[in-house]
Amino acid sequence: MCAGIADCGVLSMVWEDLLFAHWPVDPDLVDERLPEGLTVDTYDSDAYLGVVPFVMRDIGPRFAPVGLSFGELNLRTYVRETADGPTSDAPDEGGRGVYFFNLDADDPLGVAVARSLFQLPYHRANMTIDTAGDRVAFRSQRPDGTATFAAAYGPEGESFEPEPGSLAAFLTENYRFYTADAGGRLWYGDIDHPRWELAPASADFVTNELFAVNGFDHPDGDPVLHFSERIRVTAGRIRRA
Repeated sequence: MCAGIADCGVLSMVWEDLLFAHWPVDPDLVDERLPEGLTVDTYDSDAYLGVVPFVMRDIGPRFAPVGLSFGELNLRTYVRETADGPTSDAPDEGGRGVYFFNLDADDPLGVAVARSLFQLPYHRANMTIDTAGDRVAFRSQRPDGTATFAAAYGPEGESFEPEPGSLAAFLTENYRFYTADAGGRLWYGDIDHPRWELAPASADFVTNELFAVNGFDHPDGDPVLHFSERIRVTAGRIRRA
């Protein structure tokens, strides 16, 4: 019997060149979009919608020598289980986690596998990702012409490990994700990785339609930006709530 997700994980992968772009929003705007069993999590009374582009490398069964690699782009928020929520053994602060409104990926097989194994709302997208030094140019669009996203981003400063209780930790140190299937049933899965090494970031957003395709107005104000160069992740099986 294995001791935990680090021993029992189904998939391993490496995430590279991540931008975390988070906008504070009214919690009620997010809460009304969540499935039963979840409520929006807040930091200093704000909910956050996060746009996260990155490169997923070497995703495959644990210990496999070669895996898939592709770009990914998601819109997410942060949630807690309600009092009658699905689990009582959440590893991160009593049921905190990430809820994805969409995940777009540039790999048909990866999208199919993620939808099947993890019930996640993946969509096929065409992506180009160019790097010049530490600057990343990330472009994405679904085949039907929707969900267009284009931005250039990179680190601006020294890396740091987010302090527990800080906003940076709230936005990044999450080790559980939640998803709802087509029937509205709630699922959850756990991941494992070292603590994040983040850097302050800058970003130029040319186009960002992720809010619109998910039924949100684009939030006002400037986002909170962080960059991470690389992290290795293990993901476990999802479970029904």
